[in-house]
Amino acid sequence: MRFLLTDEQSDFARTLRSLLGSAQVPAAVRAWADGDTGPGRTLWSRLAGTGLFALAVPEAYEGAGPLPLELSLGFVELGRAGAAGPLVESAAASVLLSELADEALAKRFLPGLARGEASATLTLPGGSPYALDADAATYCFTVSPAGELRLAGGPGELLRSTDPARRLFLPPGEEGELLAAGPEVLRAAEAAGRWARLLTAAQCLGVGEALLARTVEYARQRTQFGTPIGSFQAVKHRLADTLLALEFARPLVWAAALSPAPGAVAAAKLSAGEASYRAAMTALQLHGAVGYTEELDLSLWLRRARPLRDAWGTPSACRAEVLRSVTPPRR
Repeated sequence: MRFLLTDEQSDFARTLRSLLGSAQVPAAVRAWADGDTGPGRTLWSRLAGTGLFALAVPEAYEGAGPLPLELSLGFVELGRAGAAGPLVESAAASVLLSELADEALAKRFLPGLARGEASATLTLPGGSPYALDADAATYCFTVSPAGELRLAGGPGELLRSTDPARRLFLPPGEEGELLAAGPEVLRAAEAAGRWARLLTAAQCLGVGEALLARTVEYARQRTQFGTPIGSFQAVKHRLADTLLALEFARPLVWAAALSPAPGAVAAAKLSAGEASYRAAMTALQLHGAVGYTEELDLSLWLRRARPLRDAWGTPSACRAEVLRSVTPPRR
């Protein structure tokens, strides 16, 4: 059995990394946080050109998927670059609509999502009640615990967020167009929720890698007593522990992408989310007071790590899911 990425998969990841590296993502994220979505939409269009969003859409609706492993590779790069917007939510919405097997709804929404001409956000039962970037998304879908899928008519109330670039909205209740209802909606929502959790785990992995890389570079440059702080044993140990946490999370993310069972996805999200948060704490400690400044690009990833750790499955929720997956049912 082959456990390494194929050449095509590696090339796709490198293409995305090169595109994002030349796209001035930090400036676009700051503009997004201020409500200016223009630079973010430009980046969205460039990402669409790589076929990224088509990976969550079946070929019958102008997509190239579903390909969870390739999409996870892409979301690691998005996390590493710190890209903003309802990226996870758009992919999850595509999965939701695909799983419904409703031809009319699929034709109405999926081609635009696959081409990147439209974006989406959504709320699902058991997930966060807040819709990410509902003011910027083309569509805002909500699934109620009763199994009603609705297209919200407006973004709702804006709430404060730890990360200003993650703009959270409270959907306007049971308003909007009713698209579908019934048990099949809840089954589709469950599948979409697993994809959202998986892609958030991949994003966490990329955020953690970015934080670690910037912290290592800073430790090489920052000196105390005439010596780079990276040469101090305590600093080396802290960086090594952070690297180990990320490297242990990586195979769990790939395993969940290959076989997205609920327990495997929860384990990946738990491991990657905690590793990313550890990387943020290491970065903040070793940068010192300068790490708190908004002018430093590091702050964009520092603010992202904690919300992503809790998005689409808090650590406690993921632990409970893992426990359910390994505990035999009572008789």
